[in-house]
Amino acid sequence: MGEGQTTRGSTAPLRRGEGQLGLRTLILIRWIAVVGQTATVLIVHYGFEFELPVFACLSVVALTALSNLMLMFRMPARARLGNMGATMLLGFDMLQLGMLLYLTGGLENPFAILILAPVTVAATILSRAPTLALTILAMVLVTLLAFFRAPLPWSGEAVTLPFAYSLGVWTALCVASAFIAAYIWSVADEARRMSDALAATEASLSRAQNLSALGGLAAAAAHELGSPLATIAVVAKELSREVPEDSPLAEDVALLISQSDRCRGILAGLSQRPDMADHRPMERVKFSALVAQACDPYHATGVTIEIVHEPGSVGDEPAAPGSQEFMHGVANIIQNAVQFAAQRVELRLMWNETVVQLTVRDDGPGFPTAVLTSIGEPYISTRGGEQGHMGLGVFIAQTLLEADGAVLEFGNRGGAEVVIRWPRDMFGRNVGISRSY
Repeated sequence: MGEGQTTRGSTAPLRRGEGQLGLRTLILIRWIAVVGQTATVLIVHYGFEFELPVFACLSVVALTALSNLMLMFRMPARARLGNMGATMLLGFDMLQLGMLLYLTGGLENPFAILILAPVTVAATILSRAPTLALTILAMVLVTLLAFFRAPLPWSGEAVTLPFAYSLGVWTALCVASAFIAAYIWSVADEARRMSDALAATEASLSRAQNLSALGGLAAAAAHELGSPLATIAVVAKELSREVPEDSPLAEDVALLISQSDRCRGILAGLSQRPDMADHRPMERVKFSALVAQACDPYHATGVTIEIVHEPGSVGDEPAAPGSQEFMHGVANIIQNAVQFAAQRVELRLMWNETVVQLTVRDDGPGFPTAVLTSIGEPYISTRGGEQGHMGLGVFIAQTLLEADGAVLEFGNRGGAEVVIRWPRDMFGRNVGISRSY
C-alpha cells in the first residue's frame, strides 16, 4: 500500500512532458508546411500575378526543407524529442514563418495567423517553461512584424492599411497566443496527469493481484507437497527402526528424518503466511472482518485504531469476498488517516437495508478548506500547511472503490473524515469480484 504514504504527504508529481513528440510526426508536419508555403507563394505570384520576392520566399521555405532532410538522415525515424529538441525545432519554424511574413506584408498578410500554430503544438506536448518561451517568442515576432515588413503584395495600385488595423491584428495575435497557450497547456497537462494517475492505479492493483496470486500458488504448492513429504518422513522413520545404531547408514537416515521435518516446517509456515492464508476468493467474509483485515498492517505505527459499530445499524451484518479492489482501496484510506493522525483513528461501521457505510476519522489537522473541493484528483496540494503535492493514494482508493459501486465523501469533523458508502445490494452482489485492468 505504498501509494497511500504520499496521499497527504510531500511527494513530487511524476515527470511529464519529456519525449512526448515523435520525430516522424514532426517531420511530416513540417513537410506539409513546406508544400503549403511553396504552393501559396507560387499561386499568389503566378496565379494572381501579385508581385512577390519569389526567390527570397522560396529560399526561406528551402530552409525548412533542408532542416527536415538533415533530421531524416542524422536521426532515427522513431526517435522521440524531449523538451529541448522540440523547443528548438518549433522555435526555428516560428522564426522561418516570421521571415516569410516579413517578405510578404507582415501583419497585413492574412496568413499571419499561422504564427499561432507552433504555439499550439508546444502547448499540447511540452512542459510549462518551453511553452512560455515559445509564446513570448511569438509575441516578439508579432511585435517586430507590426513595424518592420516589406509591402503587402497586391495587383495594380498598392494597398496601404491604416496603423489602427495593424494594431488590432497585433493585439489579437498576442492575446490569442497567450490564451491558446494557457488553455491548451492546462487541458493537455490535466489529461497527462490523469493518464499517469490511472497508470499508477493499474500498476498498484496489478502488484496486489500478483502478490495474491503468488500467495495462492505457494499455498497450493505447500498443500500438494505435504503428502509426498509425509510419506518420505514415514519411510525414513521405518528405516531408522530397522537400521542398527552402529550401521554406517544410521547417520544418513537420521539426516533424512531431520531434513524432512525441516521441509514440513517450512511448508507449514509458508501456507500460514498472512498474505497467503486467506486466498479464498469466493468465501464471503463479514464487513467488520474485512475492515479489520485492511487495517492490520497499521497497528504497529503507534496510532490507536479503533473499530466502532454504529448503534443505528439495522439487520444482519453484510458479508462479501475480500477483493483486491476493496482491500487496497480501504487500506489506502486508513493508511492516509494513520499518517496524519495525532494519536487515534476511528473506523465506524454502519449498515441498514439500503446502505453499507464505513467512516474513517482521524484526530489530525484535517483537510484545508481549499483542498476539499478537489480531493480525489491526483497531484493536489497537501493539507495541514505542508508543502509539496498530494500523491496518488486517495485517487487510487477512490478509483478502486468507485469501481465496486462505492461513493466517497471527504470532510472535517475534528480531524479529517472520509465516508465510504456502498448500496447494500451492490455490496452483497459485486464487492469482492476481482477485475482485470
